[in-house]
Amino acid sequence: MFEVIIAVGVLLLLVILYTLFRIGTLVNVVKGTDKKIVSTSNKVNAALMMIFLVAGLAFMFWYSWTYFDKYTLPVASEHGMLTDQLFWITTAVTGVVFVLTNVLLFWFSYKYQYKEGVRGKFFPDNTKLEMIWTIVPAIVLVGLVFTGLKAWNDITGEASEDAEVIEVMGYQFAWAARYPGVKDNQLGNYNYQLIDDQSGNLFGIDVTDENSYDDFTPLELHLPKGKEVLLNIRARDVLHSVFLPYQRVKMDAVPGMPTRFKFIATKTTQEMRDETGDPEFNYFLTCTEICGRGHFSMKMTVVVDEIEDYEKWKAEQQTWLKLNPDFLEQIPADKRELAKIKAGIENNELEASF
Repeated sequence: MFEVIIAVGVLLLLVILYTLFRIGTLVNVVKGTDKKIVSTSNKVNAALMMIFLVAGLAFMFWYSWTYFDKYTLPVASEHGMLTDQLFWITTAVTGVVFVLTNVLLFWFSYKYQYKEGVRGKFFPDNTKLEMIWTIVPAIVLVGLVFTGLKAWNDITGEASEDAEVIEVMGYQFAWAARYPGVKDNQLGNYNYQLIDDQSGNLFGIDVTDENSYDDFTPLELHLPKGKEVLLNIRARDVLHSVFLPYQRVKMDAVPGMPTRFKFIATKTTQEMRDETGDPEFNYFLTCTEICGRGHFSMKMTVVVDEIEDYEKWKAEQQTWLKLNPDFLEQIPADKRELAKIKAGIENNELEASF
């Protein structure tokens, strides 16, 4: 430890000595008594800037080319292809501008370095140049904005009549999904005032709505391949964000303001396992909005099935009301039989639960 302290002390001493030397040099430059230092220093700095430019661009292109596939996830939805296309178009436009402006910046620093006896030229204005660098970027940005807006309107617009409607709810710190039953294919109403974790009403399901009788709440999010899916998204406490990276689905879950996202999955879980060569691959839903101490744990398994397998899976699920028969008491007496039928509750099962 003592040796480290000595080494740090020596290093600091050298830095102080060098700083004092530089201060003395700069004082001479300001006084105009050492113009040679200015000329030499500018040549060195100009050359170093060109070296930095070439090395930096070379490293950027090498890294992008070498690790392109490593950080690019396969796309598994129809709109995801368009999303990726828009991303790469934007990257190409901004990348070209970035390279061009930096090349000019470093080249000008090299070309117009300090030279004794040379005076800079002054241009008060250049109307043509100013119009070019104002109008051209404006046209490009308008094109990018309106193309992105069209894609946004498509994924947040009205879903088709036969779309699979699924409710996804974020809460600290997990995700929950609710599906309409196969008997009516319509989600029941919910009311945040009815949320009660102790009684099992995680979603605040309103059992006075007949459409809620056959709703079910699985532990995994299943999606049908090739069929439009509409995610009705909400949060019950703080801001969360739904993220399905392979499907390119990203939408905030906002308390008190339901959002939605529609898409069509194009690859089943098994197809993606074959494509990636990973037999244990699974799609997942995660949260991309820091929502508290347990944010890291907000992850839900997602399974994409063929249509036939998806319908079979739905038919095998038990309804939420069947798993929580105590809520039958909150249903009007004249509708309890209908509720039991839609929920798939037999009288003997009901008696056993009590």
